[in-house]
Amino acid sequence: MDRICNIVRNGTSQAVFVMAGPGIGKTSLTEAIAERLSGDLNILQIHGSSALASVPFGVLTPYTGELTAEESVSPVAVLRSMWTYFEKLKAGRGAPVLLIVDDAHHLDDASAGVVADLISAGWATVVAAARPRPGLPQPLDQLWYDGLAERVDLRPLNREQIEEVLANVLDGTVPAATVDSVWIASGGNPRILDALLHDAAESGVLAKRNGIWMLLGPVPADGAQLTAVVTKDHIRRGPEEQEALKLIALAGPVGRKVIEDISGAAVVRALLDQQMIIETPGVPAELSLWNALFANAIRSTLSVSRSLQLLEKIRAHQNGTVLRGEGMLRSVEWAFECGLRTSDPEMLDAAREALRRFRNPSARTIAAKIQDPLLMPLATAIQARALYNEGAYSQAAHLLDSCWRQLSDQPDGPAVLLLRAAAHQATGQSLDALAEDVREHAREHAEGDRQPQAQLLQVMRFLQLGAAVDAGALATEVRDIRSIASTEPGGESVRVLGEALLAHALAAAGRAGEGLDSALLAASDLPPLEDSLFFFTEFVLGRLVTGYLAMGEWESAERELNNYAAGHAAGAATFNGSLQVLQGYSLLRQGRMERAYQVLLPAVEALRLNDPLQLFRFGSSLGFYVAARLGDAAQAKRLEQDFTDAMAGGPAHELLAAAYGAAASEYLSRDGKGLATLHTLATTQGATARAGTLLEILAICWDLGDPSVIPMVQSVAKTVEGRWAQAMLTLAAGWEAADGDDLMGTAASLEEAGFVNLAREAYARASTVLEQAGERRRSRQAVALREKCDHELGERFREGRFIAAAPAVHLTRREQDIVGLAVQGLTDREIAQRLMVSVRTVEGHLYRTYVKLGVRSRDELESALPK
Repeated sequence: MDRICNIVRNGTSQAVFVMAGPGIGKTSLTEAIAERLSGDLNILQIHGSSALASVPFGVLTPYTGELTAEESVSPVAVLRSMWTYFEKLKAGRGAPVLLIVDDAHHLDDASAGVVADLISAGWATVVAAARPRPGLPQPLDQLWYDGLAERVDLRPLNREQIEEVLANVLDGTVPAATVDSVWIASGGNPRILDALLHDAAESGVLAKRNGIWMLLGPVPADGAQLTAVVTKDHIRRGPEEQEALKLIALAGPVGRKVIEDISGAAVVRALLDQQMIIETPGVPAELSLWNALFANAIRSTLSVSRSLQLLEKIRAHQNGTVLRGEGMLRSVEWAFECGLRTSDPEMLDAAREALRRFRNPSARTIAAKIQDPLLMPLATAIQARALYNEGAYSQAAHLLDSCWRQLSDQPDGPAVLLLRAAAHQATGQSLDALAEDVREHAREHAEGDRQPQAQLLQVMRFLQLGAAVDAGALATEVRDIRSIASTEPGGESVRVLGEALLAHALAAAGRAGEGLDSALLAASDLPPLEDSLFFFTEFVLGRLVTGYLAMGEWESAERELNNYAAGHAAGAATFNGSLQVLQGYSLLRQGRMERAYQVLLPAVEALRLNDPLQLFRFGSSLGFYVAARLGDAAQAKRLEQDFTDAMAGGPAHELLAAAYGAAASEYLSRDGKGLATLHTLATTQGATARAGTLLEILAICWDLGDPSVIPMVQSVAKTVEGRWAQAMLTLAAGWEAADGDDLMGTAASLEEAGFVNLAREAYARASTVLEQAGERRRSRQAVALREKCDHELGERFREGRFIAAAPAVHLTRREQDIVGLAVQGLTDREIAQRLMVSVRTVEGHLYRTYVKLGVRSRDELESALPK
């Protein structure tokens, strides 16, 4: 707007043409321009209208009232009348005239010619707003081609702009998942965005949870604001366009020829020009409304009887066309809305299609109508998966209990059994009872076809070994399956499950390279399982990402998460929280704590609503850890309660969840108890049998400032595969050797390899060693390089609105005395002698002070002390 106002004020151009699609904000912009410039100019506003588009000089009638009937059709007479009107306007204060034309694409050619002449003669400055299609009338368009007018194109808001709008409108944190959902639902259209936000907030769908704005369900399509937008749009259209839009909203995607046969090709072309509908090429070409939420809103305004009339009209012109995909699903949904019944096989296909698109209410509704006894078990399983997607785990488990036996010899049998196990585990039930059910079922059907029963037994066996993180046993059984080139139905499900569980177990055991091989094998078998009743894609993704993280391949882990997000937008509402936990875990492993915090807090809130991969306890432990480490005590306390209250979320992550929870407690209380818990965890059988997990626990201890674990880090890291373990080994060896030059080289190599957080530690250690050796210049260089690492990690920069202000730091009298002497350059032994205490006491007080102040060495003490 500022740009346009400056053009008008400075007179750099006599006309500005604002081009934008429907709802992008042309009218709002022109009204704002009129308001902004009303004190400087005489404002005259006219509005183009489709009703007057065929009437010569129709929109100019209010300014030509004194002309005779004969003169009113003369361009010269109309132009003279406009000039006279302008002169009367200027008589009051002599200010120039600004003519603002809204919906200029509806101007008739005669009116457009007069406006063009006004511009060419310099009698008025013109701001004209129009849609790109059909565009400005030829007389105005020619002015732009001749360079006599400026053109400004308004486009839909992009994601960053939507994020900025939400940040300004909503008081609190708006996580990426909410921004993405709002952006997709609104299509970047400001008019739809405004209506969406009002209706979602009014209905409680958009709600603030612990300071974070979450969408608790689908955005309502029948809200008052969105209905008003639809109604206003319809009022401005002719009956033919209104009916065509209703037909496309009800049936879309629908064949273009069908709509052309009913409404006429000219109407379809007009709606395409106005960008109200979009065409998907194909045979046949299909039409849909430009925005799914807008289509839903149109449907919500129609009565059942009117909808039924339109349905019969569509069917009469489809001539028995076989519908597929979304068109088929929409056809069945529409029939239900009108009270019509379709065949059970058709409903089953539609229910699966709805499930594939994560339209869970639709999947449940359609599947519940199926009455064929042969199809009902699968229909029940579909309902259960839809409920699982919505976080209703108890209901899903109940339905699966009633149908899994009937499906046990079907291709979907292993997937249904896996879904049943996941639903029951989400409610706290152990795998052992479920496994006994399967064994009993297999015994009852011992004389039948053994292959399906063997698959079910293998599924439960894999799940139990995965829960125990037993890499050895899993490797043996997966090897057996690999050696059998089975093409039996359901075989892919069993293979993918085994490979994915083996991948995680191998990573925990320190054999992440082998684990990645298994995860990639599982991923290669996924295509046939895309439409499975179990979430194999997300299940494998989790194992693949944790494998890359165990290896220290940060970029590869990020790539897998980004690729999934780009290709599976429909599943965001179900799996977003789980995926955000994985992303936050990746950032945490890299030492990017503040970015991890920004991801993990909304992730935990999302998992409260829906936790399909059972990561709430693990996610809350990570959130607790970063909150405590960053000094946000209030959030840390809340997340600590979440972590404490959470049900164990699967043994695969339980040990690490406990470790991060203990470390977080240590950051909060600084009493040594959390560190003691970590040492205890490191000696448990679960940790000692899994070198990869043990090394991560030791790294957490070291990060807390406990150098006593360094010899153990060296010992364990030698047995762990991957770049991260090698980096830990390198750092530990350099730390123990305490050679300043070697440490500087080690730090540089770690930084170059992408382990910036480890490089920071090496630079910090080097600065201390060099300072003690009297090489103060090199020590300062090490400090500067360490601060560069801090800056890259974002560790000490907390200006973002997400991070709470650091709490006030209170040092005890003894801590103040010890820190004061440390800042003066005294060693621990010298401080102990000066204060007549033990060296251990000095070390303990310094350690607790480091934690309170959020620093890692003496070099940072002076700048971090409270002023």
